[in-house]
Amino acid sequence: MIDAQSSPAQATTMPEQSQTSNCAVSAWFHMSGSDLQLAPPATQSLRSAPLLSIPHSPFPIPGRTRGFTLIEILVVVVILGILAAIVVPRVMERPAEARVTRVKQDLQGIVTALNLYKLDNFRYPSNEQGLQALVAKPSGSPEAPNWKGPYLDRLPMDPWSKPYQYQQPGQHGEVDLYSYGSDGRPGGDGDAADIGNWDN
Repeated sequence: MIDAQSSPAQATTMPEQSQTSNCAVSAWFHMSGSDLQLAPPATQSLRSAPLLSIPHSPFPIPGRTRGFTLIEILVVVVILGILAAIVVPRVMERPAEARVTRVKQDLQGIVTALNLYKLDNFRYPSNEQGLQALVAKPSGSPEAPNWKGPYLDRLPMDPWSKPYQYQQPGQHGEVDLYSYGSDGRPGGDGDAADIGNWDN
């Protein structure tokens, strides 16, 4: 246990140390209040900083557009012209092919009805009786004693709104069934060519 009376040197030393530390703190506050300067705001440094230049890139930058050159436009025009030369004729041929297909389907259906008529009545209708014998019981010769029609609900017209032609006996078989085509006359080429059951 330390006696306060026996150590006067220590008692005098502690006030001196306290005074010294107080002077140091006072000096530090004095320097911080007068000499220390705060750093400028970050926004001020960003405004004063020079803009960075972006180097040229070989890749397109979004937001920037480039016009077409004359050569590129000419190449596109030539390609479109080639496609038109190939596609347009094929598209124009489609309606003609569709009409021919429809005629062949109609002829096949009529021939089937004629065969049923012959199965019941032993003979095909005559030229005078015609295809109407498939819709209503014919009169005249040859008779149709076992007529069980109608064999067709109605007589179809060809794609050019003309009736199908019937001939018995035919030049190509027992019966000839045909369409004169777009011109409505025998012969012709293309759409005007005759289309008959002998072509099926």
